[in-house]
Amino acid sequence: MRNANPETGAFYPRDRTRHPPALTPDYKTSVLRSPQKALLALPNTISEITGPVFGHDMLGELDNDLLRNFAGPDESPIGERIIVHGTIRDERGRAVPGVLLEFWQANAAGRYRHRNDGYLAPLDPNFGGCGRAITDDDGYYSLRTVRPGPYPWPNGPNDWRPAHIHFSLFGAGFAQRLITQMYFQGDPLIPLCPIVNTINDPAAIDQLTAALDKANTIPMDAMAYKFDIVLRGRRSTLFENRLEGN
Repeated sequence: MRNANPETGAFYPRDRTRHPPALTPDYKTSVLRSPQKALLALPNTISEITGPVFGHDMLGELDNDLLRNFAGPDESPIGERIIVHGTIRDERGRAVPGVLLEFWQANAAGRYRHRNDGYLAPLDPNFGGCGRAITDDDGYYSLRTVRPGPYPWPNGPNDWRPAHIHFSLFGAGFAQRLITQMYFQGDPLIPLCPIVNTINDPAAIDQLTAALDKANTIPMDAMAYKFDIVLRGRRSTLFENRLEGN
């Protein structure tokens, strides 16, 4: 990693036109989770614009390899082997190095390794379903895993989640914290999902969908999908009386 000084300054306000509304009754859980009072806008403080800081020495050798990090000796999980990779940038298009990504997912049958998952699909003894990575100087990350399966969920009488991988990101400041999901190009369940349909902008849904990337497949081994992520950017330096920056 380059020994560059970290950026300082406040982050851009969140663009709420790109996010789903808090209350979306077709997604039943949002009814209880949505705020009951008007939102308050608060200025960035030191705690929001600095840290945390992560280094590559905190990762284990297999942290980003879900094909191996839970499997027994000479074993591997069942399912379509894939590579997911991409670049983390901010709203100005600048790469964000040192981002900690945590990811978790269901197995190829659509079941999580979690005691509260009651889906009848089988557990895979060689698949743990979670891992982590840290972006390099160019904001790049990659992981190996199996393509997760869809699964039913008790939102409606016959609602199914599309195949997806959960992502949690810690950027250069707490105001860059992001938790999101990645879907797969061509999945017919995407337009039928009540969670996806809380997003009003089709372009925003496209940004959550990883494209098949034949150029980075490993022949006779794993397909590849490209998933780039954009975090909040920083404002420019204050100029005279223009508090919003230049």
